[in-house]
Amino acid sequence: MRHPDDDLQPPPSPGAPASGAFAPGAQTRDDRWLSALLTTAFVVLLAGALLRYVLKHGDSERLPWIVGLSVVLAVVQVAGQARPGSRRAGRVRLAVVVACWVVIVLLAPSFAWCAVPLIHTALRLLPTHSAVALVTALATLVVLAELRLADGFDPNHLLLPPVVAALATGVFVYLTREAARRQHLIDDLVRTRRELAATERREGTLAERQRLSREIHDSLAQGLSSQNVLLQAADRQWDTDPEAARTHLRTAASIAAHGLTEARRLVHDLAPADLAEGAGLAQALATLAARESRDGLTVRFHAEGPDTHLPDQAASALLRTAQGALANVREHSGARTAALTLTCLDDTVALDVADDGRGFPTPEPGGTRDPLGGPDPLGDPDPLSRPDPLRGHGLPAIRARLRQLGGTLAIESAPGEGAVLTATIPLTPASEPAP
Repeated sequence: MRHPDDDLQPPPSPGAPASGAFAPGAQTRDDRWLSALLTTAFVVLLAGALLRYVLKHGDSERLPWIVGLSVVLAVVQVAGQARPGSRRAGRVRLAVVVACWVVIVLLAPSFAWCAVPLIHTALRLLPTHSAVALVTALATLVVLAELRLADGFDPNHLLLPPVVAALATGVFVYLTREAARRQHLIDDLVRTRRELAATERREGTLAERQRLSREIHDSLAQGLSSQNVLLQAADRQWDTDPEAARTHLRTAASIAAHGLTEARRLVHDLAPADLAEGAGLAQALATLAARESRDGLTVRFHAEGPDTHLPDQAASALLRTAQGALANVREHSGARTAALTLTCLDDTVALDVADDGRGFPTPEPGGTRDPLGGPDPLGDPDPLSRPDPLRGHGLPAIRARLRQLGGTLAIESAPGEGAVLTATIPLTPASEPAP
């Protein structure tokens, strides 16, 4: 059952034994410093009171008892400082010291002010209610001792000890509660920081998985799709047109070789193979256009504006955009020609992918059409934001990649008039990828 005074005790430091903050090895440097200060103050007050008693009552019969009790008090207090022990041992020493002090105060009232260090020791070792009761008893005994020493009635002797005891108790309780609240706040901050770090790791892992899936989709998956189409065409023409079938096989082999290069580069540093040897984006797009010009589709490339050195992330994103867009053109549009246009301005780079295919179908009443060619049964007004579960990522992956660099994706199309895909990336600090 939780003790009502537990909230007033500062929480133990990590790794501290169950016996409390005063267990061996559990005290901090400040705790040891404060214990040494209290012990020193007690011994000094004890020595001062003993000296006063010797000077004024040197011939008293009580002198041997006073000296003996003073020695016992000093030894017990110093021994407790040298070997702190457990909280229970500290309470036993406190009981011994308080008992001896009560006896010596009854014999010589001048020892009363030795109670000041005892008050703080009691507040540190005992539960609050017990400590307050003991402090009240000590303050009462000090008042009686001061009244015995006074020649006449002095209000200060009656008021000063209770006020000092009340101030010491109030300040100690306040500081203890404040320390507990601060420790709870620190624990909450540490726990929150750990949770935030774990969340950031999970988000980073998820973002990296999504990026890898887009890279694989736009490189290996597109190449495998093209090989599949070419091999099926070769199989159909093997008997009727062997030369055309061999051409399809050679093209499929070329795509496989390029895919192997992409796979090795993907494993190495995830950079597009066409950009691996230091080639600029314009040269990489020209190579891509030449490679995709086959099977009735002619792809042209044109560059406008100054030959600007683009950041690696921007160049890679635009090349992947071109690869994915041309794969969609070949698979869905039925186009005979396509054009890649790279436009470099001072603060922006844009890539246009245009084709003369069938364009996007007109939306049916009550629904929309997927830009990839199939009906949208969900009636999603923004089909670009939703990946096709059968094909993979496609246009949503392109949009996500551009959005990471602060870019945008726009598509213009009409039935029978082809389509134009425009990817734009700003060349400013805002275009840096999101962490």
